[in-house]
Amino acid sequence: MILSVSGLSATRSGRTILHPTSLDIEQCESIGLVGVSGSGKSTFGHMLIDDLRSKGLKVAHVPQSPEEALDPLRSMRFHWHEAERALGLDTGSTDKKTLFTALKIEDGDLRKRPWGWSRGMQQRFVIAMALISSPDLIVLDEPTSALDPVTAAATMDLLEQHREDLNTAMILITHDLGLAARRVSKLMVMHDGRIVEQASTEDILERPKTDVAKYLVAHRSWAVVPC
Repeated sequence: MILSVSGLSATRSGRTILHPTSLDIEQCESIGLVGVSGSGKSTFGHMLIDDLRSKGLKVAHVPQSPEEALDPLRSMRFHWHEAERALGLDTGSTDKKTLFTALKIEDGDLRKRPWGWSRGMQQRFVIAMALISSPDLIVLDEPTSALDPVTAAATMDLLEQHREDLNTAMILITHDLGLAARRVSKLMVMHDGRIVEQASTEDILERPKTDVAKYLVAHRSWAVVPC
């Protein structure tokens, strides 16, 4: 199955922040959306999610920080049951054990509030919630920026293993070229609200064509980042 969007755009205060953009996503494909801060990456991600959901497709979203998804005053069990209800599922009907085991949070105490879990476990829990319905696509917006490199790498490894089992496609939104270089097969470079270059990850890293892609690749520190 190919997920397609066409002509996505957005304006704010009369200013175009996302120019008309189209995209085809193949089943289980992994795509990285990279660019400097303010280039329109997150806006594109939100527009993509809204468009595909309006077509009845299952699209999950993982935000930059677990604090964006978890209420510090509510237990982890409450969050899980709320996610089930939001998807129209019976409480307790999902295969929580398989997801928790796959993401190595099976020992987490669901009676605790988020601050009773480590940041890495919180983010894996958010990813587990996103995977409840075996989505067609998961959109991750800077999903490891709040984690140390070792925890980030382990989290992405676990996600990739389970995502492939589900045949779920992935859009990874990040300004971290090191993260994208190791995790996706295709890169799209965004600048000033436009996709200015897209190609295989190898082609862009080795033969960038646009100035912004050359700028990102020129900062070679990405090549040694472990995640």
